[in-house]
Amino acid sequence: MYDYDLLVVGSANADLVIGVERRPGAGETVLGTDLAVHPGGKGANQAVAAARLGARTALLARVGDDAYGRLLLDSQRAAGVDTVGVLVGGAPTGVALITVDPSGDNSIVVSPGANGRLTPADVRAAASLFHASRVVSTQLEIPLETVAEVVRHLADGSRFVLNPSPPQPLPADILAACDPLIVNEHEARVILGDAAVGDSPEDWARILLAKGPRSVVVTLGAEGALVASAEGVARVPSVAVDAVDTTGAGDAFTAALAWRLGAGATLAEAAAYAARVGAAAVTREGAQESFPTAAEVEAL
Repeated sequence: MYDYDLLVVGSANADLVIGVERRPGAGETVLGTDLAVHPGGKGANQAVAAARLGARTALLARVGDDAYGRLLLDSQRAAGVDTVGVLVGGAPTGVALITVDPSGDNSIVVSPGANGRLTPADVRAAASLFHASRVVSTQLEIPLETVAEVVRHLADGSRFVLNPSPPQPLPADILAACDPLIVNEHEARVILGDAAVGDSPEDWARILLAKGPRSVVVTLGAEGALVASAEGVARVPSVAVDAVDTTGAGDAFTAALAWRLGAGATLAEAAAYAARVGAAAVTREGAQESFPTAAEVEAL
């Protein structure tokens, strides 16, 4: 019996957002809108998204002993996430400085802060969380050596889900544990490196699968997703919605897919549900505040 449907190991950031008419050039100052501060980070986003859907969720992360850290802890607890694994101190909370122009394009500078201090030793100290979790999900906004330690601490029978964002080449032991590896087009091309990737998502998925993951999911935005495993390759459609803001939609997709896989769904079934969750998330502004409940997904 598992205590948690999903353990998320990853980043927690404060997103500091300012609207600008245009981004400044070198040596230039421009005026912007009032500063808006939101809880973010791919790990924290995934944990909130899963908990909103009803998954019993825990987060292993590190934040600073500061106001942004308290903001992130409060947002996790409000969503129903167990924060017993959230470590406090060692560095300031990670921060993303985001400017958004009138067209919606953004520029982001990230200070990893405490996220960069989530160490393999922290993973080893949290061994009981891994033994209590049916599925473990992570990303690459924490050190790669920490992700490798996560793989080494997976409980027998648990499942490992990785969204390699921001992307970088992955060692064979991490790739071999992924079930699935979840990528968009950009992430797929970085991980494949010099491999001949072809022009279609089906090509990327097959080549990625040959590199060792047990399964692969390629997200395709409004077109849904593509799933690939030893059983074959298949497209999974999304639902048509009027998109308002795509921030955090990928995190909502990953969290939903990981949870449904742990509940016994097939890869295609889990991806289809996750596509609906991602579609619901883009109909509202923001990241965590846009994540739907299970009832809202069913009503979509």
